Amino acid sequence: MPRPTTKADLLALSQKNFTKLNEFVDNFPEEQQNAEFPEGMLNRNIRDVLAHLHQWHLMVLDWYTVGMRGDKPDIPAKGYNWRTIPDLNREIQKKYSHTPLMEVRRLLNDSYTKIQDLIQSHSDEELFERQRYKWTGTNALGAYLVSATSSHYDWAFKLIKKATK
Repeated sequence: MPRPTTKADLLALSQKNFTKLNEFVDNFPEEQQNAEFPEGMLNRNIRDVLAHLHQWHLMVLDWYTVGMRGDKPDIPAKGYNWRTIPDLNREIQKKYSHTPLMEVRRLLNDSYTKIQDLIQSHSDEELFERQRYKWTGTNALGAYLVSATSSHYDWAFKLIKKATK
């Protein structure tokens, strides 16, 4: 499916990719769900990948809250810019490195629901009209949501698949 350009497509593809990712993880025995990935990968295991998704959900929700009240959000995060994303992702990995996989999965499901509710609360125009909101700059709100949902879940699926071969 191409990159979503409507609310219906965004909801459908994010749900499809999220379900696909969770079912893929569920198919591994518990020992493999907690196994380390090969050396050289930032995300060391499935927990790290899922925690990464959760933290990015939280960041997008924060951008939205701050931006919609008329303030300028720290995008991607305070002290980081798009060139320093690898540093930010290392911090995310460290933050959740001692959180059990089951807890990370619970957190991810909760933040997923919040993101889906946010998408559901907007019209196609509110989601996909570029420059509609000052805080999104030249982008549409939907661009951030696509990146944090359907595209990110697909990235996670492919990464886990590659790392567990």
